Amino acid sequence: MSFTEQLLILAGRGSYPFEMARGARQAGVKKIAVLALRGAASRGLKSLADEFQWLGVGEVERGLAWAKAHAGAAMVMAGGVSPLALFQTRFDALSKRLLHELPVKNAHTIFGRLAEVIEENGTRVLPASSFMEDAIPAAGVLTRRAPAPAEDADIALGHRVALGMSNLDIGQTLVVHGGMVTAVEALEGTNAAIRRGGKLAKGGVVVKVAKDGHDMRFDIPVIGHETIPVLRKARISALAIQAGRTLILERDKVITLANRANIAIVALDTGLPSAPTRPN
Repeated sequence: MSFTEQLLILAGRGSYPFEMARGARQAGVKKIAVLALRGAASRGLKSLADEFQWLGVGEVERGLAWAKAHAGAAMVMAGGVSPLALFQTRFDALSKRLLHELPVKNAHTIFGRLAEVIEENGTRVLPASSFMEDAIPAAGVLTRRAPAPAEDADIALGHRVALGMSNLDIGQTLVVHGGMVTAVEALEGTNAAIRRGGKLAKGGVVVKVAKDGHDMRFDIPVIGHETIPVLRKARISALAIQAGRTLILERDKVITLANRANIAIVALDTGLPSAPTRPN
């Protein structure tokens, strides 16, 4: 089977897997099988799937066996998984071995190794941006309000620093206020980094990037409607993302909430390749 006949979705939390499934259906995918991560994915995904199965975050062996049973299908990873799962999950023998073999443990190395193991098992891993073209904005101001000059200056600084930081595989997000970097994302995740930066400087801008050469099979930068209340509470006045390389889930809702909060959102043309939306 080709991916147009059968697609496997390894689903985490949020609306991402739902939008992925809908996009795949619109693209002509005939059968969608969902492997839902327990404690993260929504039960509501059952309504969009032809086949549905729960999986523990640390059950790599069982997940590989499930994928292998769907010969010829491709798999895509969609949805968040808390970094804290590394400290709260029971891991099977293979999961323990894979983690032990990684000298550096972050989203890029962990999910990158997982993608390698899945493909070694005979299942092709598609980019996490597949079938998601409606959620990937082109360059330009997305909200009613454009960033003010002071915000533009902080965004320019933040983008330059974020691109350098992203090559260290620490995180994708930072907060800038008045020419000062007030928070850099690490294991705590995007929202916690925003809260920390906003608490320290009581405001600023947020910049989120994916590095040059970023593996789009997993961990593509994502913004959702739950991001806006976090920005508002942290007194963040503007958000900058990369055009063609960031997903905005439930896009209309995000823009509506941002306009109500008077938060500017801009997609920057960075000259880097856009995330692929149609698998070859």
